[in-house]
Amino acid sequence: MRKSFKYRVYLTNGQRRMLEQQLEECRWVYNETLAERKRAYEERGESLRVYDTITMLPVWKLARPALKLVHSQVLQNVCVRVDRAFQAFFRRVRERAEEVGFPRFKGFGRYDSITYPQYGNGVRLDGDRLILAKVGAVHVVLHRPVEGTPKTVTLTRARTGTWYACFSCATEAEPLPPTGNVVGVDVGLASFATLSTGAEIENPRFYRRDEADLKRVQQRKDAAKNAQNWPEHAKQKGILARIHERIANRRSDFAHKRSRELVNAYQVMVFEDLAPMEMGRSRGMRTSILDVAWTQFMQMTIAKAEEAGRRVILVNPKNTTKLCSSCGELVPKALSERIHTCPHCGLVMGRDHNAALNLLHRGLQSLQL
Repeated sequence: MRKSFKYRVYLTNGQRRMLEQQLEECRWVYNETLAERKRAYEERGESLRVYDTITMLPVWKLARPALKLVHSQVLQNVCVRVDRAFQAFFRRVRERAEEVGFPRFKGFGRYDSITYPQYGNGVRLDGDRLILAKVGAVHVVLHRPVEGTPKTVTLTRARTGTWYACFSCATEAEPLPPTGNVVGVDVGLASFATLSTGAEIENPRFYRRDEADLKRVQQRKDAAKNAQNWPEHAKQKGILARIHERIANRRSDFAHKRSRELVNAYQVMVFEDLAPMEMGRSRGMRTSILDVAWTQFMQMTIAKAEEAGRRVILVNPKNTTKLCSSCGELVPKALSERIHTCPHCGLVMGRDHNAALNLLHRGLQSLQL
């Protein structure tokens, strides 16, 4: 299986300038590759393949010598990224998605990562130094050891200007001792998640906690823009990016810890198969749904379960809130009703606890099919 390890990278000013220049050259290749594929289809009705665009790189290097500052396999990976963007576009067309999203050109500063697709060719780790072709040795903070065999390395520039190195490694699964425990997990907004055992995970509301800070800094940024005070505008933009990064880091840390607790305790976990982006009925509700990040939590749980020999089941959430977990009768209720009261069997329990039990029942039924 593949496992990723992300580390903070510290650069000298010279190394930072070199990597930023490489990002801009990669952005140019991305846009040129996209333009060539569009031009070939519009003028000749020809669909270029990824290898067709890769063969154009030597010609582009003659016309643009700065491309030689970037490792050749990094440039080839840019062509692969464009090809993947087209594949995703055609997939959405086949599925008749509401928004198909044709691949777009990248504006200045909108290309933030480079990938070395083959570890050992242009990139290698030497102690706490990452040796990069055409850049040199950069300091990387190995807060935990790299496990398995590194396959690819991606360098990413965050909005705050900090850099990270992500190693994708081939590792062996490490199954945990079987527990035999099963659980249904109902995610929500009142509480982050309610388990079929009756336990609740509190919703931390990271975005809501920092919303006042975001609003204040955004107002300063807008005021600086209106006054054409560009140094102050850039300063407030950086502060805004740091607040957003802080929120994202807290949310990711929370999801990692809660998913680890679930995987350690339960053999089988049953979740709702949700489409969060289609659930928001108002702007405030959509913001809360994005803040709670159910999808991120589920993806982390699935990844950890795969490594630990556990199982995650996604079931249809239809009527899991209305259905009585005791007698199976439908009990309609408004969104504001937090208590499930069944007039048929007399069951009284929390609305989310009832839904979690229904999820567990459906998950166990799917295992028996």
